[in-house]
Amino acid sequence: MESELKDLNSQPASKPASHGGGSSAKDDRPLLKPDPAPSVSAEELQELEKKCAAYVRSDAYGTMGRGDLPLKEKLLLGVALVTLVPIRVVLSMTLLLFYYLICRICTLGLSPNRDEDEQEDYAHMGGWRRAVIVWCGRSLSRVMLFVLGFYWISETYRIPDAAQQSKPEGKEESAEEAEKPGAIISNHVSYLDILYHMSSSFPSFVAKRSVAKLPLVGLISKCLGCVYVQRESKSSDFKGVAGVVTDRVQEAHQNKTAPQIMLFPEGTTTNGDFLLPFKTGAFLAKAPVLPVILRYPYQRFSPAWDSISGVRHVIYLLCQFVNHIEVTRLPVYYPSQEEKDDPKLYADNVRRLMASEGGMTLADIGLAEKRVYHAALNGLFCQS
Repeated sequence: MESELKDLNSQPASKPASHGGGSSAKDDRPLLKPDPAPSVSAEELQELEKKCAAYVRSDAYGTMGRGDLPLKEKLLLGVALVTLVPIRVVLSMTLLLFYYLICRICTLGLSPNRDEDEQEDYAHMGGWRRAVIVWCGRSLSRVMLFVLGFYWISETYRIPDAAQQSKPEGKEESAEEAEKPGAIISNHVSYLDILYHMSSSFPSFVAKRSVAKLPLVGLISKCLGCVYVQRESKSSDFKGVAGVVTDRVQEAHQNKTAPQIMLFPEGTTTNGDFLLPFKTGAFLAKAPVLPVILRYPYQRFSPAWDSISGVRHVIYLLCQFVNHIEVTRLPVYYPSQEEKDDPKLYADNVRRLMASEGGMTLADIGLAEKRVYHAALNGLFCQS
């Protein structure tokens, strides 16, 4: 553990994946696995938490959701487990199955759109089928959030500042063109982010190719128009994350009927108080982007999926009667010529703007540090 801490302190922040659209291109190991579990002292853990503050939980449930709870909280959890949780599980599965059936009916007799990169989706179809899929997808996603306790969603729209944000020089764009960004850029706090964006704009996401084969979710992801990436493949038959994402961003910007794409350029989730370095995949297309900031205010349990197992997180989330989400939608960000020539500069400037507007702290760490921190937490709890 000491050597890992020394390595982190002596090395720069983890390198971004090869210009991926907000996802790691090489390391698919699941987080929070019990092995390996190195021994770690309290002093070492405290030092690591300072460096990995973006992943540290500070809610009533403590580290990894395993903190000592007061008797009142235990009683509330017990009551919710036998009353609220079963109802929410049944309603959630019903909504998922219902939307799957809608997607199945709307795609009957149709073949998915396929291209040379082995991408396939139903998002490019038009007419009533697409209208039904989008309208039902947005509506049912909002109902799903309501079932999970997000009864109200606070949304703030920032007015463009002419001094800060100017449109590209040259021809004047119409209002419709000016509001057509190539991608939606968002900070990543939880898997709940996806539900919100589905309810708001129903965009495409970047997902592993295996998602397309999952029961129920596979067909829904094709109707969303998800970009599937083959992270394990080194074959020249695949463009890789950067190439596919760039094409989709350009298509969304140039074609008003093309599906919007949503990207999480941090590449992993945080506790919502920090903003990690952005990968450049979303900015290679040189198209304007729409920054969106998500926050999850809480009193007892934080909906952030940072350093807690998925199962424990879902159970605690379902036990909370009320959950909150705050959304800040910034103006469309038009890159300058300098930013178009330098995707890294473009990504950094958008990141700094989002951090400033969202009151978040910039953190120069990444997925590698997150894995070390999770390994340390597992080691701590294995000792106890």
